[in-house]
Amino acid sequence: MKSKIVIAEDQTIVRQGLRSLLESEENIEVVAEAGDGIETLKCVEQHLPDLVLLDLAMPRMSGLSAIKDIKERFKNTKILVLTFHSSEEYILEAFGSGADGYCLKNDTHTELLTAIKNLLAGKSYISPSVSAQVLEGYLAGRQRLKKETSWESLTKREKEVLKLVGEGYSSVEIGKILNISPKTADKHRSNIMNKLNLHSAPALTAYAIEKGLVTS
Repeated sequence: MKSKIVIAEDQTIVRQGLRSLLESEENIEVVAEAGDGIETLKCVEQHLPDLVLLDLAMPRMSGLSAIKDIKERFKNTKILVLTFHSSEEYILEAFGSGADGYCLKNDTHTELLTAIKNLLAGKSYISPSVSAQVLEGYLAGRQRLKKETSWESLTKREKEVLKLVGEGYSSVEIGKILNISPKTADKHRSNIMNKLNLHSAPALTAYAIEKGLVTS
């Protein structure tokens, strides 16, 4: 039986390349593609894939938020992050959110396929391009996050709102996307500004870009 995979990546040409690569493997079937985090959740709900190949930087809902939601609802679905981000902060946050593996976009096709096969076999995987000690430390419970920063004080919902503010959405539009009222969206925006000590939309946008929530 073929393993079912969903590709979650906002760049169409990258998705097409990944589909072509994966479908060359006889034991893999790409059942759906998604261009943002919200589409990803819908695809997982519809197809119940064995694995999601997921980029961290996607529109509307970030990859990290999508990981958390998928793992809360579909615990048996494996998640392999495929990203350009190689810093320890992103790696730890991805695994902390529930990712099963972490692969870099500048890795080889062979390494990507190895990562997928490891996850489908029930193993974890981290790109050889980044320190394996990061994953080992996390899994052993030895790795402690740094003193809480303003970024870490934001709730999951506040990070989602920050991303959408950075993408230029109004409170009304944010409310529709997240299924909350415009008033609630405004309240989240106010809380974000107070926590980050940033008091304008351009400042929030710049911060969202800095944190990788929004591509410049």
